[in-house]
Amino acid sequence: MTGRRRDRILSRLIQVGFVVGLLALWYLATTRWGVSHLLLPNPVRVYDELKDVLASGEFLPDLRVTLTELAAAFTISSVGGITLGYLISRSQFLIRVFEPLLAGVYSIPIILFLPLYVLFFGLGPASKIALGTTISFFPIVLNTIAGFGYVDRMYVVAARSMGASGLQLFRWVLLPAALPVILTGLRMGFIVALLSILGSETIASLAGLGHRIVHLAEAMDTARMFAYIAFAVAIAALLNIAVTMLEVKGRR
Repeated sequence: MTGRRRDRILSRLIQVGFVVGLLALWYLATTRWGVSHLLLPNPVRVYDELKDVLASGEFLPDLRVTLTELAAAFTISSVGGITLGYLISRSQFLIRVFEPLLAGVYSIPIILFLPLYVLFFGLGPASKIALGTTISFFPIVLNTIAGFGYVDRMYVVAARSMGASGLQLFRWVLLPAALPVILTGLRMGFIVALLSILGSETIASLAGLGHRIVHLAEAMDTARMFAYIAFAVAIAALLNIAVTMLEVKGRR
């Protein structure tokens, strides 16, 4: 067994052990340590509720809303971020002007402006798409600028000296060099878009997984609420794994 494979197996065992330990503490807290089931339901009951949610299919309308918002927000931010990032990266002057400016705006917690998004776009999906687009735009555009703007000049000069056209330079030099950094920005943008949409749905929305969780919390149906939280976490984890696998594949 190689050292890399051994480390991979060990890391998986530690991750599984952490989850099992967390579930064990949760079970003991609700069965032995007197934690109120109104605040923290028994994990067995949560599991039963989760099975009922999946079997009934009641989650489908909310999941469809959340995934539609995510797809729209990520598509808009990806196209806009990569396009603008590439245009800025073509000039060192523009990089010096806009890179720190965009990084400074990105440091602002944009979720605080959710009331303004709701005011402008309403409680429906439009406000979630706008917020998700805004938040995910910045890591994408910043990584695109970094990817295209800091390609080793020696490669560019060598390609130019061999008579490469602008399109050939982009296809065979700039894009391969910048792609790993851009893919990292896309993965980061996807994750923050998902988190911002789920978070905004819990604050002000008419539908979606976040809205369903808040609705169940207001009804004090904590077991089903935790079931939906577990479902949302599973969906987020699966999407993150899928995006990470695409990023790794794109780097090859």
